[in-house]
Amino acid sequence: MYEPIRTKSVHTTMAGTTPDFPHRSREEELDIQLAGHLAALLAVTDELRALAPSADLDAAAERLAGQVARLRGGRAPARSSAAPGTGTRALHRRAHALAGRALVVAASRADTAAAILAAERMDAHAAAAPEERQELSGAAR
Repeated sequence: MYEPIRTKSVHTTMAGTTPDFPHRSREEELDIQLAGHLAALLAVTDELRALAPSADLDAAAERLAGQVARLRGGRAPARSSAAPGTGTRALHRRAHALAGRALVVAASRADTAAAILAAERMDAHAAAAPEERQELSGAAR
């Protein structure tokens, strides 16, 4: 009724040969993803520091850079400067979203230090734009 498969599967490899593409573990993939989210958050934090310098943002940037370097095997992350025409409210919204993504990945890989840092940054960016939270809560009623 059915014709037998005549070709080898593309999903198997022969024993003793190396695969055509690199395989990474779930932990390695999560490390890469978390490093990317934290690096993006660091870039937004650097933009905020350029527009409105503060000791809190300076400390957060250093902690973020340390976490990214740890996840990337010691390689220092690229740093950013302020983008022309970007307002601080928009940057705080973007930073809040990035910190939330980082928190989800950090929790998934059970990285307590990164999860705590991401949660702290979410709180800080939410507090930086309280009028926006009022607008959102008023719309939900």
